[in-house]
Amino acid sequence: MELRADLPKSQRIYKQTAIQSLFEEGKGFSLYPFRVVVHLYDAENQEDAIPRILVSVSKKRFHHAVKRNRVKRLIREGWRNNKQQLVALCQSQNKTLDVAFVYTATIILKYNEVEDKIKEVVERLKERL
Repeated sequence: MELRADLPKSQRIYKQTAIQSLFEEGKGFSLYPFRVVVHLYDAENQEDAIPRILVSVSKKRFHHAVKRNRVKRLIREGWRNNKQQLVALCQSQNKTLDVAFVYTATIILKYNEVEDKIKEVVERLKERL
């Protein structure tokens, strides 16, 4: 399977049951500006061994939808550009991850700052695998 640098719907967590199991069974850690919750499990086959993400930005911190959507776009773009090594590792071990990024900062960081933090998150996730 060719590794593409996009983020299709199959790589996002959107079903309520998947979200609930992620937060109930997953383990979390904090790395400013994120609270990251991770649920590791065995994949059914190698095509399914691709990490899925959920991005959450609080209305309490960002009242306007425009700002919340901006933060979500920054996080998704940072993940999309830095997930390749993690995807390869998951496929080689036939495991997969559900990852939730909960944005905890009260300001919108610049893209390069967000991307650097996502790189750190990816490194931590590779260590867990």
